[in-house]
Amino acid sequence: MAEQPLAGQHPKPPSKIVAVHSSYRSRAMERGSLPPWPSYFLKPPNTIAADGDQVKRPPGCELLAFEGEVALIIGARTTRVTAHEAWDRVGWVTAANDFGVYDLRYADKGSNVRSKGIDGFTPLGPRLLDARAIDAERVRLRAWVNGELLQDSVSGDDMLFSFADIVADISRLTTLEPGDVILTGTPTGSTVVRPGDLVEVEVTAPGRGGAGLTTGRLRSPIAEADYDLSPPGAMPKPDDAQREAAYGTRGAPGVVPADSPADSPAGLLAAVGAVATATLASQLRKRGYDSVTLDRLHTTRPDLKMAGFARTLRYVPLREDLFATHGGGMNAQKRAVEQVRASEVLVIEARGDPTAGTVGDILALRAQVRGATGIVTDGAIRDFAALKNLAIPVYYAATHPAVLGRRHVPWETGTTIACAGVTIQPGDIIAGDADGVIVVPRHLAREVARDAAEQERQEQFIAGQVAKGEPIDGLYPIGRKWQAAYQAWLAENGGRQT
Repeated sequence: MAEQPLAGQHPKPPSKIVAVHSSYRSRAMERGSLPPWPSYFLKPPNTIAADGDQVKRPPGCELLAFEGEVALIIGARTTRVTAHEAWDRVGWVTAANDFGVYDLRYADKGSNVRSKGIDGFTPLGPRLLDARAIDAERVRLRAWVNGELLQDSVSGDDMLFSFADIVADISRLTTLEPGDVILTGTPTGSTVVRPGDLVEVEVTAPGRGGAGLTTGRLRSPIAEADYDLSPPGAMPKPDDAQREAAYGTRGAPGVVPADSPADSPAGLLAAVGAVATATLASQLRKRGYDSVTLDRLHTTRPDLKMAGFARTLRYVPLREDLFATHGGGMNAQKRAVEQVRASEVLVIEARGDPTAGTVGDILALRAQVRGATGIVTDGAIRDFAALKNLAIPVYYAATHPAVLGRRHVPWETGTTIACAGVTIQPGDIIAGDADGVIVVPRHLAREVARDAAEQERQEQFIAGQVAKGEPIDGLYPIGRKWQAAYQAWLAENGGRQT
């Protein structure tokens, strides 16, 4: 059978659990970079738990985070295999949850022994999927907390490294034995959970005959530990940096103040969002970046500013057979909407085609409810009257009543795209206002936002002088003659715009 209960089917207790640090584009961009190859850590076998087992938060810890993952269980001894050979060594696929406490991460310098090696911190199950019976490129991972979907990703769309690549890479230097478990990483959406919460993880995949196969939901109720934790040894030490990392894109309540450092995720967005797109364009041009404005787009809300990290979605031209296989059900468009997080902008590549809608009222509303700060498409939108009443702006090239299936196939998410003639990568900062939309490469965001703020302070001073009748020669831009007056104005206003 393609689906088997985990109990009694696992070949033998694993000799090791190998976990991937980062293998999903969405998660890697949340952390600021795309790794060139997988990196790993080990979890001891005592961490394995079953469906329904409690996951107990250690005493003194506040930052217990879940990570829904696809687990591979090795079926045959595996040493130095190629990627082409690797999938044949995988016996089963199942759902997993890689729990950890961020309060103890500091103590082990990346090994995660204390933070993730705790008894019961690797639930697996509840059923195994025969690896021979599934399409490894279409394995879908979903995770819920108290019924709210927080993670939803498909392997072939979002993973930086395929399952076969991971197995082959590990086996270059470490022999994998039958029963060994590989945790293949987690997409964006993991966050902190507390006693009383219920975390559920499910893995599904299309079978050879077209029928969907599922592990069922792996249920992990969260409870407070019933033991004491006392010295000697490292003790839980949460701080704001760990809180921000643990909560992920959902944001830690009260952690990031309005004046947070500009290089933190929230601080970068606040700094970029505080200045006009015209100023950002000027600063980027000074740095040699001319191809950063998304041209010929309109906005439903010219009264609003927008700043967020890009979550990308790509459509390809309509081909009827491809739409039949990729256009229905939980397609890439719907997955992107269900994956979008707080502080993200959904950016859609539609090849500038204005003759079919690329997003409508229901999905745009869903993106808003999930915390998106805006939507950008270089195609058309439907349901304009409803979209202009949303609390987030939608930037678009045209309006059109037809559904996307008239011209597009929703193809993939989490990849580099071209929107309105501009290359957008997941995690780029997208800013918008009444003047238009611009992309700010993340590695430039801090200095661009800093210099843009200074430019706008100077321009406010200049405008005040022009209003008083001063000529612009030597004033715009500020020359030596006006430097002392500008510095005095800054001191009078505390260095801020008024």
